[in-house]
Amino acid sequence: MDKYIEFQHITKIFPGQKALDDVSFSVKQGEVHALLGENGAGKSTLLNILHGMFPATQGKVFIEGEEVKFRNALEAIHYGIAKVHQEINIIPELTVAQNMMLGGEPTKGPLLNRKKMEKETQELLDRLGCAFHADDRVGTLSTGKKQMIQIAKALYMNAKVISFDEPTSSLSNSEVKTLFKIIRDLKAQGITILYISHKMDEIFQICDRASILRDGKYVTTLDMKETTEEDLVQNMVGRDVSMFAQRLKPSCVDKNNTVLKVEHLSGPAGFDDISFELKKGEILGFFGLVGAMRTEVMRAIFGADKASGGTVIYNGKALPHNRTPNDVVKMGIGLVSENRKEEGFVKNFNNADNIALASLTKYVRGIFVKESLKQKNSIKVGETVGLTPNDPEFLTVSLSGGNAQKVILAKWLSTDVDVLIMDEPTKGIDIGAKAEIYKLMEEIVAAGKSIIMVSSEMTEVIGMSDRVLVMREGKLVGELDRSELEEERIITYAVGGSQG
Repeated sequence: MDKYIEFQHITKIFPGQKALDDVSFSVKQGEVHALLGENGAGKSTLLNILHGMFPATQGKVFIEGEEVKFRNALEAIHYGIAKVHQEINIIPELTVAQNMMLGGEPTKGPLLNRKKMEKETQELLDRLGCAFHADDRVGTLSTGKKQMIQIAKALYMNAKVISFDEPTSSLSNSEVKTLFKIIRDLKAQGITILYISHKMDEIFQICDRASILRDGKYVTTLDMKETTEEDLVQNMVGRDVSMFAQRLKPSCVDKNNTVLKVEHLSGPAGFDDISFELKKGEILGFFGLVGAMRTEVMRAIFGADKASGGTVIYNGKALPHNRTPNDVVKMGIGLVSENRKEEGFVKNFNNADNIALASLTKYVRGIFVKESLKQKNSIKVGETVGLTPNDPEFLTVSLSGGNAQKVILAKWLSTDVDVLIMDEPTKGIDIGAKAEIYKLMEEIVAAGKSIIMVSSEMTEVIGMSDRVLVMREGKLVGELDRSELEEERIITYAVGGSQG
């Protein structure tokens, strides 16, 4: 059936963001259909609408020609639409059978029919070729095995459609092989598979067709047998890079002056053997897709998370292995966190207090903090960053996203840090505020400081970086100079494609 699932004019608007914009395409029955696009393209949002997690703002979903409007995930599951989650939502204390049947347990009179439960579960596990048993406790199983339980559960609910969102992100190679065999078996049984992945080799290996989303809009659907890697990448990224992330001043990199040197850094989160150098006056971009672990690397450098190996050298001096953020700030390194509401400022503090957070000792006279000095500094740096309103008494939490980010930048400009790590510096910020933050970044490096910028926005990475490092699944996989910065090259590294 050519139009087994059909999306018609799907639009989804969240406060301040259009996640999907008039998306229409269809999925055939019994095919493995990939959903592709960069971070923020709208893939997971579309799946969530299909699964009844939230409704579309506009548009309709049809299955076998009949319009469906699921009010919640349970309704979708009963209809036969199941999801294998990236974050595996099962209860570790229960057995495999108990997790499988949760909410739909067979009974014998008023009691649970444990025998039937274990028998039916074991039959499904055998059908999937699983090497574990119905009475095993789930907490003892690997991620891949937990995923198999989710697939078995989908089969138990007689699912006609199963979606996978980044299913291989935490699997070993042998678990990936097992998963692919099962997906092929499901397809042979006429089950329709929707598949989100950033991994190019997987898409070509397992998928029949791929629909591509870009910035919330539908681009095209391609037949994998007639498609090249270049076609996919081009359709994923093809847009004007020069929009507004542009360097207005000449580069001020001093190539002979290394301020930060990271050697063979590894961490429990799963990143491994990360080595790079940051030069004085440089904006060094870090790009990667979901699961690349850029944030985890930055937190380990900053001492917010412990590293399991490797060395960080700042101005020729190795940072202590058991460093804390406090030590690192004192030495001269600051971190603008991606999670600004939780980690960037204190909710019930005003602008003056938040701006003074990282430089409190500057306002101490005797044993007291002098409020007037804090307020004076707040107005001065508030002016530098273009804060609106530039009012020391104004509660930071009441500011717009762009102005809250300016308060965080003002906080670091009030310190003596020479290296600023900026994690997603313009995420969720309007275009006008973005341009102001870019201008500020240029002023920071013009003053002889250096910036590491982690960003998922391609326009930002290409427009602002002197050099770009690309990460994939916890490893550094590419380094590009400013003259080599092209969307297709960067995204090809990020998805593990081959560089032509």
